[in-house]
Amino acid sequence: MHHRRSTDSQQHDYLMESGKEGHSIEKNKFDGHSLAVFTSGGDAQVMGRHCGYLALVTALSADADWVFIPESPPEPGWEDQLCKKLKNTREMGQRLNIVVIAEGATDSEGRPIKCDDVRALIANRLKYDTRVTILGHVQRGGCPSAFDRVLGTRMGTEAVLALMEATPTSQPVVIALSGNQTVRVPLMHCVEKTTAVAQAMADKRFKEAQDLRGRSFKSNLETYIRLSKLRPKLLSNKQHSYNVAIINVGSPAGGVNAAIRSIVRSGICEGLNMFAIFDGFEGLVNNQVKNLQWTSVNGWSGIGGSILGSQKATAAKVGLMKVAEKLREHNIHAIIIIGGYEAYLSILQMYDTRSKHIEFQIPLICIPATISNNVPGTEFSIGADTSLNEIVKICDKIKQSAQGSKRRIFIIETMGGYCGYLATMAALASGADQAYIYEEPFTIKDLIDDVDHLRKKMEGNLKRGLLLRNEMANEHYTTDFITKLLQEEGKGVFSARSNVLGHMQQGGLPSPFDRAFATKLGCKAVSYVVSLIEKSATGDGKVICNTAESAVVLGLLKRQNEFTPIEILKTKTDMEHRMPLEQWWLKLRPLLRILAKHETVYVGEVVESNIDEVDQSQ
Repeated sequence: MHHRRSTDSQQHDYLMESGKEGHSIEKNKFDGHSLAVFTSGGDAQVMGRHCGYLALVTALSADADWVFIPESPPEPGWEDQLCKKLKNTREMGQRLNIVVIAEGATDSEGRPIKCDDVRALIANRLKYDTRVTILGHVQRGGCPSAFDRVLGTRMGTEAVLALMEATPTSQPVVIALSGNQTVRVPLMHCVEKTTAVAQAMADKRFKEAQDLRGRSFKSNLETYIRLSKLRPKLLSNKQHSYNVAIINVGSPAGGVNAAIRSIVRSGICEGLNMFAIFDGFEGLVNNQVKNLQWTSVNGWSGIGGSILGSQKATAAKVGLMKVAEKLREHNIHAIIIIGGYEAYLSILQMYDTRSKHIEFQIPLICIPATISNNVPGTEFSIGADTSLNEIVKICDKIKQSAQGSKRRIFIIETMGGYCGYLATMAALASGADQAYIYEEPFTIKDLIDDVDHLRKKMEGNLKRGLLLRNEMANEHYTTDFITKLLQEEGKGVFSARSNVLGHMQQGGLPSPFDRAFATKLGCKAVSYVVSLIEKSATGDGKVICNTAESAVVLGLLKRQNEFTPIEILKTKTDMEHRMPLEQWWLKLRPLLRILAKHETVYVGEVVESNIDEVDQSQ
């Protein structure tokens, strides 16, 4: 029996990170100059052989102007179309262009498309100062992202469990990730699908090849094509024009601006008027409302923080009556709130007072975006991946310091409120010895046991220790208390130091995962809003929604992105501690203890599946 883990699948998050950093460097280096940048890798293109996934998602995350991938070759005359688009972008004020070329990219006749040829085309026709950046094998090396570290740990564990459960008649399987669900897929099904893709490509059946790549690939391609247009192509011709408002509520998080860009452009394609509300609900009551056009969000995907401005005041804190009045004054027919727990609460507050305020009887959509990852209705929040990467990078540096100091224990405090997601996942990704969180109460005896464990560890070759603590893990066992306890109990064996990370955890540039995730959620949110408007629109151009399905949270649940009514979620919420009653990542905590050489039990998370189910779930 063979159990294989796809190396490329585990590295794809890091590879996208490399591509994103390359684009960011080029943007910073040449911003303000009339320059076209062509990003490439491998021998002369973005790596991936005859699969355009890396190039496509990189283009989607980096706001590239054009992407060449094997699965979607350009039609004859693409040279004229490319030059026309680049020229138009310059006339509209854009100073930088990016074109991504995948390894194996060809035209519709099978002729290879090379970076130097495209560079020469642009330089000769448009007279733009043009550069070719070859990423090459830089895309492979360096420190893996936090996502890939955790994914490798999960898949490696499930592979061992699969071996232990195997019988002589068991089929060989591939351990894969579908959404956020680890699955076992029959190896032969994967081989057949891969062979079918190659054959479709060879026969120039490119639409079929896109379908065989899976729904995720096709969705990414359609999203990129829609969002990268210079001017929107309206998908519908409605009798009335509807106004959709976008607002940020809560603390800033990486990827929020990518979500806004996606929402604005998807909405305009659907014939909607898109309005931005600046500075949260406080900005709404102060009439800080602006209509956004297609070009208003150029380049937003790669910008960190929140361009619109984000405040923590909920709708109720600002005043539900004031909010309702302003929604009526600006004739808002739907509202999409991007943010953390405060955004979730605001949706709930407006939903619960619909009977008093008819202005709230409109589509109310919440897209979770918070580093704390504590919003019910999703397993991942926009911004959590960016934050996790920042924490893990810091942990790596601190481990290096501890290694150089010898016999040094570091206690790192992370943010997250009462939610221990950041502490747990960062500990798992950085190889920490323990993570103290609110969800798993601990006593002084547990702390002493960890001291004893660290004493024994110092007798081995690795004479360092790393402990993480969530900021609200325990009212009395604070970071300072634990540090002093370790200092006292470890006298003569090890020393202890603490480090409170603070707001640097919010990160700088959003990670590729957060950019792509936010873009997908933005498009999906607009599609849902359109469907609700079509069902609930009145003859006079108003929208009246009273159903539970019109006030929802959009998030990733196991294997797909789903809309969950706020009516259902409020029964699954710990209101006092501002987090879901059930947390999916808690089942991974035994892995943290096992890898730190503690004795505990881990229960596998994997489910049996087939390749078609995996494709559909994406």
